[in-house]
Amino acid sequence: MDISVVIPLYNEEESLPELTSWITRVMTENGFSYEILFVDDGSTDASWSIIETLRLTQPTVKAIKFRRNYGKSAALNVAFEAAAGDVIITMDADLQDSPDEIPELFRRIKEEKFDLISGWKKKRYDPITKTIPTKLFNAATRKMSGIALNDFNCGLKAYRKDVVKTIEVYGEMHRYIPVIAKWAGFTRIGEQVVEHRARKYGVTKFGMSRFINGFLDLLSIFFVGKFGKRPMHFFGSLGVLSFFLGIFMALWMIGVKLYHIAAHVPYKREITDQPLFYIALVAIIVGSQMFLTGFVAELVTRNAPERNQYLIEKELR
Repeated sequence: MDISVVIPLYNEEESLPELTSWITRVMTENGFSYEILFVDDGSTDASWSIIETLRLTQPTVKAIKFRRNYGKSAALNVAFEAAAGDVIITMDADLQDSPDEIPELFRRIKEEKFDLISGWKKKRYDPITKTIPTKLFNAATRKMSGIALNDFNCGLKAYRKDVVKTIEVYGEMHRYIPVIAKWAGFTRIGEQVVEHRARKYGVTKFGMSRFINGFLDLLSIFFVGKFGKRPMHFFGSLGVLSFFLGIFMALWMIGVKLYHIAAHVPYKREITDQPLFYIALVAIIVGSQMFLTGFVAELVTRNAPERNQYLIEKELR
């Protein structure tokens, strides 16, 4: 199979017939063998019924339905496991991504040997409350990851099959898939300017919580990618610094007291009466705990076997 078109969706009943027809036309015109893989992320409208109806006339339509809403990352992770195409194209279901971009994305993956091509919506139709935070996140991600992309969060992307079968997407890390791919060793990452269309049906699912979650996921991606295999380099460095700072302060106080005793100079306060003593004690304890607490919790969470288990209500294969 040439292409798997992966489409996560949540309450997009109006756009699904038009989107499916558009994708089918593009695929037929270019002679691609393909599948359209919908992942219904717990929609509460008629989205699943429409997908079932589309399946009756188009055997290329396949679908997975979550019992409840898990988020876009969960939908992509499950779809990546199920996708069978040599090239996987992801796009949103709201008709803001154009299927006409698919042939060029496919060509660049196959002929130019890219691992991943990320779309860049250079001209956007989103409100300013969405575009400004997006620009800030893109700038921060470029700086931290070293990947020269202008739009990390564009839903329209193309992947070589090996990429999606290797990486794991969870939490809300779908916006940082290029970073995850890079840390997994897929470094041929390119960008393509794509059309961004105004929303035709429904309302945006964008929420203010994405600002905080996106920032936290960026920090998590940075830490896991850089220190996931050697967490002691991070926590150990901070722990050693804190521990020896505390030891130095304690030895300094002891040395000062011994000096006063040797010089027969009256010593005003006992060591345990000084605020510096408690600062030194806390630094020593914190330094010791840094070896054990933070990275252990991160690694346990990352390796939890149930992290990417989702309740699937129905499937169309």
